[in-house]
Amino acid sequence: MAIRLTSPSRSSCMRAQEPGPASPHEKLDRAREIAETVLFPAALDVDGGQRGPAGHLDVLAAEGFYGLAVPAQAGGGGVDYPTACLIAEAFAGGCLTTAFVWIQHQGVVRRVLDAPAVLRESSLGPLCRGDRRAGVALGGSLPGPARLRARKVSGGYLLDGHSPWVTGWGMIDTLAVAARDEQDVLVWSLIDAKESDTLSVQPLRMVVASASGTVTARFAGHFVPEEQLLGGQPFAEFSVQDAHGLRMNGSLALGVLARCQALLGASGLDEQADACRAGLDEATPENLPIARAAAAELAMRAATALLVSTGSRGILLDQHAQRLVREAMFLCVFGSRPPIKAELLARLEGLSEVGGPFVST
Repeated sequence: MAIRLTSPSRSSCMRAQEPGPASPHEKLDRAREIAETVLFPAALDVDGGQRGPAGHLDVLAAEGFYGLAVPAQAGGGGVDYPTACLIAEAFAGGCLTTAFVWIQHQGVVRRVLDAPAVLRESSLGPLCRGDRRAGVALGGSLPGPARLRARKVSGGYLLDGHSPWVTGWGMIDTLAVAARDEQDVLVWSLIDAKESDTLSVQPLRMVVASASGTVTARFAGHFVPEEQLLGGQPFAEFSVQDAHGLRMNGSLALGVLARCQALLGASGLDEQADACRAGLDEATPENLPIARAAAAELAMRAATALLVSTGSRGILLDQHAQRLVREAMFLCVFGSRPPIKAELLARLEGLSEVGGPFVST
């Protein structure tokens, strides 16, 4: 039987913050505690639902996890990047749907930290506290022809096109949008996550994380005033920057992998999992796609091993085995890039070494 989702009130959660700021190590310990006592017990209920885990997100906000990597002097948690990755891993091992919604916010906060002063001063505090929660619309930043275009007009920009994957709709207040202009420059803006005559969304039906509020967002002459602009950067420059940011996405695969390990008990996967984590931590932007593919491939094998170990009952909807197989499948394509896809296909087709984070090229 699935466990009923119960969420503590926002006021009761806030008591955990009252003693003062926690160290990164304490934040990691607390994240692991929340994953085990709040997220994982309700993971099957969340997976089977059509509405997002708002109560879970309230807990993460009240516990200070929304401004995780922002320096403490700027109002954030001041957690170093390696610890932030471990926290993301813990949340993913508790409830991937919750982690999937939450992780979108982290990149937005870091981008607002570097925004023009007026926008930073008005937005950073609420975002760090989780009073406002953010998602991303990256249609203009995806490889290939721009799906989302920005056209300069008097007082700002008009956005036209679509962003195929926007997560957290109905649970977020703010949307960081990347659109490409005529000079192939990415124009970043911060807008309200609200439908209008010029912004519409279409829910996506997914085999897993269906409660994540993932939609396709369509823009039709959507006006963004200059005061909502986060900045601009050449598209080619973003591609290089993007390669540096792929590590945390790999934490989601490690989280699913770790949950499979915990349910399986000691196995031959343990040493491989340690190697995958070390490979991600040590990877350069050039070989990070290999490490990312290794983590996704191992999570898929671990979930399959758990399903086989569980037996025929593992395909029942009240069993974690089938949920974790679907989550591992999802992580084979989430946050992917052409080099990650190519390496993962090579591994799955037996053309590349399996069982470690790196391969010979």
